[in-house]
This record gives sequence, C-alpha cells and structure tokens, in this order.
Amino acid sequence: MSFIDDDRPQKKAAHEIGSDLATLSVDELKARVELLKTEISRLEAEAARKASGRSAAESLFRS
Repeated sequence: MSFIDDDRPQKKAAHEIGSDLATLSVDELKARVELLKTEISRLEAEAARKASGRSAAESLFRS
C-alpha cells in the first residue's frame, strides 16, 4: 500500500439514503430520482429472476 493513495479523495456515492436534500438543486433532485428508479428496476428484475428460479426448483422437487 502506498501513502499516495491515502491522499486521494474518496468517491462519494451517487445518493445516500437519508442524506440532506436541502442543498440540492431541482435538476440534481431529478437526476437522483432517475438514478433511484433505475436501481429499483434492477432490484425488481433480480428478485423476479430469483423467484422464477426458485419456482422451477420447487416444481421439479414436487413432481
């Protein structure tokens, strides 16, 4: 590990749940809403994929 890496600023998350929104502009708020909508869609798709895999496994073992 190099001491040079310690001086680099940490990359801030695009949105932190519960963070103060008062300092954000309308455009920044809209961008975060879109970011979160995209993440929700991604989470729902993964949940559906896992549920269908589980359903397939359950039907295989019920037969």
